[in-house]
Amino acid sequence: MFTPLGPSLRELAVQALSSVEHGYDLLAPKFDQTPFRTPDRVLDAVAEALAPLGPFGTGLDLCCGTGAGVGPLRQLCADRVVAVDFSAGMLAAGREAAAATADPAEGPPVDWVRADALRLPFASRFDLVVSFGAFGHFLPEERPSLFAQAFAALRPGGCFAFPIGAPPRVGSPLYWALWGFDAAMYARNALRRPTFVMYYRTFPLAEVRGDLERAGFTVQTLPLLGRLDDGSPRARLVLARRPLTPPQ
Repeated sequence: MFTPLGPSLRELAVQALSSVEHGYDLLAPKFDQTPFRTPDRVLDAVAEALAPLGPFGTGLDLCCGTGAGVGPLRQLCADRVVAVDFSAGMLAAGREAAAATADPAEGPPVDWVRADALRLPFASRFDLVVSFGAFGHFLPEERPSLFAQAFAALRPGGCFAFPIGAPPRVGSPLYWALWGFDAAMYARNALRRPTFVMYYRTFPLAEVRGDLERAGFTVQTLPLLGRLDDGSPRARLVLARRPLTPPQ
């Protein structure tokens, strides 16, 4: 549908009528040929913004999909990178692509781990956790658990980083497109099981920041990808740090 090598409309429809896990298992072989993969310009901008904050030893790509975030992590981390997702198909596609393109001499080894982001099998293990394009798969009430898992996976002083785009201007074509997509998804999930959780308007920065702070993080943001016509950033890089010492 998007490119000659990408999924057909029928394949996308079958995915949307499946569960999140099975849908991504089906889509995995062609996922990198869709617009849903995080663009390289976003990955490069995040890596550039994070580089002065290092050095980092170990890194985690949370909800890695086919591993778009693994490349930046291998640039930023010296010791080891872990990519975690709950779709076996996405992990297999990511592992295969990395084996074909990664130079072992240009970064640390990568472990591909199948796990649920709401029940991570890690404790105080990472200096840097990143995530790209996955948060629409979590309902707002799941954010506290998700952020608690990221907090627990980090060593004291570690950083949880992810980009978040500026909301579209109210009334713009993109605003209505995202509103329509979410409305269709709510209707689909009200009528069919298993649900396919993917929403574009459930991750507003102010609410996300509050949930991160309640999880124990200290939070700041950096502008990313230039400025809009009104001077505001096109996107922000959220930097959520686990404090070196617990709050008194």
